[in-house]
Amino acid sequence: MGKDGGSAMWRRKQVHQTRRGEIQLAKHLRVPELVSIGIGSTIGAGVYVLVGTVARERAGPALTISFLIAGIAAALAALCYAELSSRCPSAGSAYHYAYTCVGEGVAWVIGWGLILEYTVGGSTVARGIAPNLGVFVGGQEHLPWFLIRRTIPGSGIIVDPCAAFLVMIVTALLCLGIRESARVQAAMVVLNIIVLLFVASAGSYAGFKNGWKGYEQPDGYMPYGINGVLGGAATLFFAYIGFDTVASTAEEVKNPQRDLPLGIGLALFICGGLYILVSGVIVGLVPYNMMDPDTPMSTAFSENGMPWAMYIVAAGAVAALATTLMGSLLPQPRILMAMARDGLLPPFFSSVHRKTAVPVNGTVLAGFVAAAMAFMMDVDQLSGMVSVGTLSAFTIVSICLLVLRYVPPLDASKPVIPTRTPEGLPVVPKSPSRPIFTSQYPIFSPVLTILSEASLHTLPGRSIVGDYGSSASSTGSLLQDETEDLEEETPNLAESPPSIARVDLQNPLLLPEQPNLSGADPRREEARRHAAVMAISGVLIGVVLISLATAATALPVLLRWGLGSLGIPIFVAASTIICLIEQDEGRHGFGQPGGFHCPWVPALPIASVLVNVYLLVNLGVSTWLRVSVWMALGVFVYLCYGRRHSRLANGSSAKEHQGDYKKLAAVEPPV
Repeated sequence: MGKDGGSAMWRRKQVHQTRRGEIQLAKHLRVPELVSIGIGSTIGAGVYVLVGTVARERAGPALTISFLIAGIAAALAALCYAELSSRCPSAGSAYHYAYTCVGEGVAWVIGWGLILEYTVGGSTVARGIAPNLGVFVGGQEHLPWFLIRRTIPGSGIIVDPCAAFLVMIVTALLCLGIRESARVQAAMVVLNIIVLLFVASAGSYAGFKNGWKGYEQPDGYMPYGINGVLGGAATLFFAYIGFDTVASTAEEVKNPQRDLPLGIGLALFICGGLYILVSGVIVGLVPYNMMDPDTPMSTAFSENGMPWAMYIVAAGAVAALATTLMGSLLPQPRILMAMARDGLLPPFFSSVHRKTAVPVNGTVLAGFVAAAMAFMMDVDQLSGMVSVGTLSAFTIVSICLLVLRYVPPLDASKPVIPTRTPEGLPVVPKSPSRPIFTSQYPIFSPVLTILSEASLHTLPGRSIVGDYGSSASSTGSLLQDETEDLEEETPNLAESPPSIARVDLQNPLLLPEQPNLSGADPRREEARRHAAVMAISGVLIGVVLISLATAATALPVLLRWGLGSLGIPIFVAASTIICLIEQDEGRHGFGQPGGFHCPWVPALPIASVLVNVYLLVNLGVSTWLRVSVWMALGVFVYLCYGRRHSRLANGSSAKEHQGDYKKLAAVEPPV
């Protein structure tokens, strides 16, 4: 891609941007709505099936332990999401965090993967609704004629009109507004919770009445051993996916600093509690080796003289599928909107309806594509691709939290002092008390690297301008002569404190120069930041090597041993270094003030990276081959459109903000 292409890959945007002339999303959501969205997106029909599959093939009666371990693993990523969403409340979610902390190229990959995740996920869920509706009418063949599945002659394609019809209904509901769709989803979530509580209470009654036969097995509580329990936890981890949908609604939350962490945490806690409660009852009613892998709950009640309960279970499954479908279609237009705002996608997707305050264009198009896939494609084979987007997002969010804590980008929402005029002339204080820097070219940060101010003089295109009050500084005198008129309009710039950032108004979306916020020795601070960068990179490299060594069974044994022998020392050394390094003081000024702070950093995000990368490698070769086709298409789209139209590349945002120059220059910076 050349030098410019490489710079484009790692350029980053500011945390907050002013978007003039754009209709903003309506802020209607509070904690109850966020919790219902999180629960509805998380508890799908999978729990009605996974209980039987995992208990029969992996965990046995220890299914509750597998659910507990999976919940703890999911909580690692949830805590990382909670901090980043409260600091950077954006509809872009993981895409926005990656764009701010890592770079445009990585953000594009994450956003492109999330588009695939939500599209395929919604289609997969929709095709599972018709079989559950058939329970109430004696089979799918008794559904209304226009909803019955049919096979196209000569093609073998099974079309599902019911799935497409339901997707369009949900799409129309989402177009009405976030408040209206959240209310409908909350009602469906309540129904789903009532059904799960019925399963737990009625199952407990049957268990105490007929005996807990499932726990009276000759091969014990863990028939497959601890490896089976851990393997079951890896499968059940995907039953907790959905809390990231809450983060995608950040711009529609009234108090994101407080409500987003509460919504994510409470949703995950309630889901985990329901999973453990229901699984503990079901595995006790029927021996694990006699469970029906397709309808475990209905079968368990039938074995205990309660066949009528299958209708209640089916109602819960339909409600769960409906809420999960809404949870899949809700965030996708918001991701598209965020990418279009940044210029990476056409502006068609950034349009927000004036009355409903919903990105209608993206919602309708995403719903149409999902409906078409649900109608005529067997998306079950593509379901593994959903996990790639989710786990990649979880991984990058954990990495972004490490970047924020140890090498944080400068929050451009803080007061700034312009260093260049709209005409390109440098703004120079009359009598600065310390050297300043002038920029001739935009600075694009490489991956995970944020240079301190002390190291900027080593970059090409930068020069140190000394004391302008001294006659020995001819360069300073020259620049001062060139900007006499500007100095008359900006008298307060000379009193600017060292802690205030300076930004080039020609590229206002680019990160400004990084000040030394901690007041430490510049050389020592620079060394600390570079050590943190190397440690974070080493953690990621070590985790990938360890995961390949343990999960990539298709590789030769000798190669796996070599990867493990290389990955373990890298991971241990990098983790030790980052634990010993002090966190950056600039983290306190990044993003919105206040909000949630993730505990146990860096151990918690490192553990989250380890879990998610291991699960990514464990998805299998066939899944990665399918994903590679989609990602190759994404690279083509980015090179042909996104890289050229990015707001960081074409300076369109600079034109929008040039009118603010005199306003910025006239404001006296706070001390």
